Amino acid sequence: MKRVNEYKKLFNVEKGYDLKQLKTSYRNLVKEWHPDKFQESDEKHAEAEMKSKQIIDGYHFLVSIAPETKAANLEEYNKTTSEAGIADFQHKGNLLEISFTDGTTYEYFGVNKPLFVKLVNSDRQFRFAKRNIFNSFLYRKSKKDQELQPA
Repeated sequence: MKRVNEYKKLFNVEKGYDLKQLKTSYRNLVKEWHPDKFQESDEKHAEAEMKSKQIIDGYHFLVSIAPETKAANLEEYNKTTSEAGIADFQHKGNLLEISFTDGTTYEYFGVNKPLFVKLVNSDRQFRFAKRNIFNSFLYRKSKKDQELQPA
């Protein structure tokens, strides 16, 4: 959730932002921090390169968790979380990454360690996740999954 809040602050968007507002903010930030705007000898050039990468990453991240994106992909998500089993999962910090047997991977934000331990120790992990994780936490389709999908 820290990452989500940092990006929202960077783009100056609120909880219920829309993609149009995000895109406008993104374009303005890119114009302001584009590395080509600074001479390579200028000390701000390196900062601009770093900031520009952060802006691009933040934009793609916020687009992936935007309500409009989630609504467009809801049918696919519901199919995956109701029909495909859990193939693998990883937990780091408050991020839970679940790979499903249909090949998709989703990231769930804000899943704390005690809940993860309950998932691991559950005799029916899929059922536990369906009741306690799938529709209770902010999620997005993993970048890892998107790289594996054919274009």
